[in-house]
Amino acid sequence: MIEIRMFPARDDNYGLLVHDTVSGATASIDAPDEEAILDALEETGWRLTDVFVTHHHYDHVEAVPALKAKFGARITASAHDVSRVPAVDRTVHDGDRIALGDTAVEVIGVPGHTLGHVAYRIGGEVFVGDTLFSLGCGRLFEGSPGQMWESLRRLRALPPQTRVWCGHEYTEANGRFAATIEPGNPDLAARLVEVRDLRLEGRPTLPTTIGRELATNPFLRADQPAVKAALDMEGRSDVDVFAEIRARKDRF
Repeated sequence: MIEIRMFPARDDNYGLLVHDTVSGATASIDAPDEEAILDALEETGWRLTDVFVTHHHYDHVEAVPALKAKFGARITASAHDVSRVPAVDRTVHDGDRIALGDTAVEVIGVPGHTLGHVAYRIGGEVFVGDTLFSLGCGRLFEGSPGQMWESLRRLRALPPQTRVWCGHEYTEANGRFAATIEPGNPDLAARLVEVRDLRLEGRPTLPTTIGRELATNPFLRADQPAVKAALDMEGRSDVDVFAEIRARKDRF
């Protein structure tokens, strides 16, 4: 059994601690902000044993050396990123099974935002870094549209009740763009109202769920006839439609 603590870090990142209640092992998903992570550890009383890195970008690994020095935490990262993440102790590949204490962890390769990006699935929870956001997805800094579309397809194939924990609070801005793609989507309209109210109250819009994103997130819906029709791209491949949505978001 696990407990999860999410907390703001940096400007718009989220820090995440995952705690195995049986063994006491605790992992930080990425390491965006040393002070925020230390504060969360103090509040919970948990001791850090691991850092699970999703990808090498600075705002996800900045605190790795400090956490390694302070706690002796084991640093896990994609084998592709071994030279780009500091102090790596263990490398992983797509499909690997690792553990956090007594809890099984599945590694899912999700290249696109970066080539070495991985997600970590723990039971009904998936920690996706910057591959998938609520109502959005990560920019393609290294991968191709085809790679990212396949990564998103892998994530959306998870059970719909799976909770999705993302690396940033981008939902409100993503929603403004999503509404330009599917202005008539009633599920999206309802989600936008919910997001507005949450942010007005200073509350996070995460976690989301796979099911919710399947109904509202244009990047997961690039194969849907309604989306293709809205873009005047009937008959085009799903990858082409995804690439067009991503290009429009980049210009938005």
